[in-house]
Amino acid sequence: MAAGQTASSKITADLVIVGGGVMGLWAAYHAEKAGIETLLVDAGMPGQGASNGLVGVLMAYMPDLWDEKKRFQFDALLRLEGDLARLSAETGVETSYRRSGRIMPINSERQRNTALARQQEARINWKAGDRQFRFDVLEDTPVVGWPAARTDRFGYIFDDLAAHVFPRDVVAALLAFLAGARHVRIMPGIRVSAIDAAGHAIRLNDGGTIGFGSVIIAAGTGAFPLMQPHLAPEGRSLGRGVKGQAALMAADLDPALPILYDEGLYVVAHSGGRVAIGSTSEDRFDDPSSTDMQLEALIAAARLIVPQLAEAPVVERWAGLRPRAIARDPVVGALPGLDHVIALAGGFKTSFGLAHVLAEYAVLAATGNVSVALPLKFHPQIHHNWAMKK
Repeated sequence: MAAGQTASSKITADLVIVGGGVMGLWAAYHAEKAGIETLLVDAGMPGQGASNGLVGVLMAYMPDLWDEKKRFQFDALLRLEGDLARLSAETGVETSYRRSGRIMPINSERQRNTALARQQEARINWKAGDRQFRFDVLEDTPVVGWPAARTDRFGYIFDDLAAHVFPRDVVAALLAFLAGARHVRIMPGIRVSAIDAAGHAIRLNDGGTIGFGSVIIAAGTGAFPLMQPHLAPEGRSLGRGVKGQAALMAADLDPALPILYDEGLYVVAHSGGRVAIGSTSEDRFDDPSSTDMQLEALIAAARLIVPQLAEAPVVERWAGLRPRAIARDPVVGALPGLDHVIALAGGFKTSFGLAHVLAEYAVLAATGNVSVALPLKFHPQIHHNWAMKK
């Protein structure tokens, strides 16, 4: 269906995925693999919104205070390397994945003491089979000049678990896979106004409907109002958009360089002479898509911490909304009492590291064949409970 064309109730599918960000695209990927007749509808063009960002860091939670959520994310990050390699082999599209590690300067004695404790915990918790990942406290940066030397540092943390992708490359690979799909059809330009759970239909802004056997709600910040009538009392929000700003600079840096993270600043050397700078986290803003002096401050900080960027031109400035659920964690799974309505939302800053696994779970839930467990904090009932407290 072309953008702007009216849908009708004659259009039906075993599975409808609402939203074509990285979550929805991975769900469509798994639905195609499973042979499920699927429609993916998106208000614009798939792969836009927050999934069209620049930074793409894939970092594990800290290794202390270990729990099921941290273990789940750790396992998902390890699995992602193989899943993206398979996707690239299937499509011939490079996802720019690099397990480059991460360097974090230590800026106080308190931070150093915390890091030393975490170093010990990593030796226990950051293990997978015979693989032991590092979280080391060092006196000097392991890469000379990355970042620039300063006498007021209390050391550096280096971990070799962190990785990065260029988000747009991952999206391009998923779209390339779906372009040849036999069971998945993409319908851009379709705006959804409501989920009619009883009628097994999504209602559209133009008055039309699309019928479904099951539906996965993966519409980014737009997922929260679609879930609200089924999961929270009227007037209670299930989440919000948090604005992020980032920039892309042109500099011929090795993409194998570790991610730099220093006091809210990320510097990521991507392939193809692209260096990403990010990112802000704003709850208050006037325009979700505009950039301002908050981003300019990050760019200036990056030029100081990385001398190689001192004269590098900024080739793109970006801003967008990332979906943060009310309980912060993703909300994934069948809504209470509605086995055919599946949430896949609220990834916030973790979407690219978890989407491949959460989407697989959502597709299995839509078919009633769930065989793996999610962390309890992800379940829709938990987010319902949070909404009831507000």
